[in-house]
Amino acid sequence: MKPFNNHINYIEFKSTDLEATKLFYTRAFGWTFTDYGPNYTAFENSGISGGFEKTENSIINGVLVVLQHKNLEDIKQKIMDLSGTISVDIFSFPGGKRFQFLDPSGNELAVWCETED
Repeated sequence: MKPFNNHINYIEFKSTDLEATKLFYTRAFGWTFTDYGPNYTAFENSGISGGFEKTENSIINGVLVVLQHKNLEDIKQKIMDLSGTISVDIFSFPGGKRFQFLDPSGNELAVWCETED
């Protein structure tokens, strides 16, 4: 399916042990993984794409829902105009860039876009 603006595109979890996490989800559900360095692994075969980010912190709410949008600057401004708060400003990563925000209730989500190489 072609990605569309504003659709949930990716779900990101936290993990204190990436190897144990991968082993668990592979054996329990048959998910497959692709590592992106020592602190991140992406999963597939789960119904929606997602990943696990390594953390040393206690995990309180370990899920980050990631939306896709073609213009980060436009959607970032719209979020701020609607009383959302930017919690992590726009940053680049291999293949894209994203930012994170808090909605008026304090839920944290992210928005990303692909970058052309």
